[in-house]
Amino acid sequence: MVNHRDPMHPLAGGAEEGLLQIFSRVVKRGVEVTWLCEKFDGAKSEEWLKGIRILRKGNAATLHLYAPLEARKYDAVIDSVAHAAPFFSFLTNQATTALIHHVHQDVLKLEMPIVKASVIGGAEKGVKLYKRFIAKSKATQNDLIKKIGINEKRISVIYDGIDHAVYKPGEKSREPMILWLNRFKNYKNPLDAFIIHRKLRSKAKLVIAGYGELKWEVEELTKKNPNTVYVGKVGGERKVRLYQQAWVTLSTSYIEGWGLTLVEANACGTPVVSYNTGSAQEIIVHGKNGFLVNYKDYEQVAKSLDYILEDENTMMNMAKQSHDLSLKYDWEKTAEKYVEYVQKLVENPV
Repeated sequence: MVNHRDPMHPLAGGAEEGLLQIFSRVVKRGVEVTWLCEKFDGAKSEEWLKGIRILRKGNAATLHLYAPLEARKYDAVIDSVAHAAPFFSFLTNQATTALIHHVHQDVLKLEMPIVKASVIGGAEKGVKLYKRFIAKSKATQNDLIKKIGINEKRISVIYDGIDHAVYKPGEKSREPMILWLNRFKNYKNPLDAFIIHRKLRSKAKLVIAGYGELKWEVEELTKKNPNTVYVGKVGGERKVRLYQQAWVTLSTSYIEGWGLTLVEANACGTPVVSYNTGSAQEIIVHGKNGFLVNYKDYEQVAKSLDYILEDENTMMNMAKQSHDLSLKYDWEKTAEKYVEYVQKLVENPV
């Protein structure tokens, strides 16, 4: 499996966490897994993590040269296209599939200068040269069809899962609390949370958790806006505890190939109010485990939040439905589907 970063990379995020959850379970099903990724300062060239062989070569650019060279050594290859530019491992191994987290065409315009965005956007369109694809959601599948021009028959949708032994309901905060948790990227719109918070009728606390390029702006807005708290980058038990304490989680992303934070929140018994974008439409059942609101409709987002925050009984009812609906997502089921997919790939690589 090829992915730019491994879980120990300083810039590792949700994509790497998801891949670790999947392939650590694939290993337990008798499949040998090597994770090819870029080197970073202080990292070993090779080590093992939860049964996965981590192999580090080159940098963000030259990894694309190493991928086809390494690919010929394996029975099957999954090119994880998490950062737009494909690895083209199929050049040396026909049993290769592209794992698409989300299609970047529109996101690139928000995150990069226009020339760079055009170059990388053009490179991303090179994924159409692959014969087969795994998409993280139906939203991503639709983007592959409409924006890249890939035939639907070549795409399999496999949802990510959740570890219900870790992400589970807990005690709610005594006072109403909103949680925004994600990376601070332009397309994730962290600053929208402050605009929405100011429009609330209820006096709920807004807790912001995450990291990224917009950290300074988030810190400054936290200082200027009453009843807002920035807690930095969180993980492990602290992240789970925040999900559990929150009365509602707020998602403001322009696109999410797979809304991992939405499922994590639901699994912890927390409803989600989200822009009606990307995979949110597949995860959220409007009025049950959260609400879907038109993109950038701050007034309606605030009204949806107030509906949950102003009545504890409403919140608790939606909390139960959130947890119940999250149970259909499970990493063990996801891993089993990957094993079945790879077996078919090896048997019929052409």
